[in-house]
Amino acid sequence: MTQINPYISFDGNAEEAMNFYSSVFGSDLATVMRWKDNPQCADMPEAEKNKVMHAALPIGDSMLMASDSVGMPGQEYTPGNNFTIAVGPDSRDEADQLFTALSEGGKADMPMTDMFWGGYFGSLTDKFGVRWLINYAEQNK
Repeated sequence: MTQINPYISFDGNAEEAMNFYSSVFGSDLATVMRWKDNPQCADMPEAEKNKVMHAALPIGDSMLMASDSVGMPGQEYTPGNNFTIAVGPDSRDEADQLFTALSEGGKADMPMTDMFWGGYFGSLTDKFGVRWLINYAEQNK
């Protein structure tokens, strides 16, 4: 079953926020990845590398996800506009179909591609200005 989860961007305090939410909801963080873990970010300023690239907190049947904005294209932090919808489709085909349909009339920020963490991932902004992250991984099933 396809999952839809909120994804929040923070201005350098994602880890602090996610630890707070962890204590509130009584759940442990499932994932914390740093920008330095991304081989495509080797040239990133040292001050940015230890910030959170992706964190995930299970809450019931849902997942609250977050990252620190680091000034990369599509990653600018804007208070009030720091939410994205993350979709976990059941197949690569469904990921492609969702990406194509949602990006119609909008902007494909990053085409669907295989990523270093094992996911098949893409990001887009739809024609209404809503940002979407689509990630198919075997564990989505």
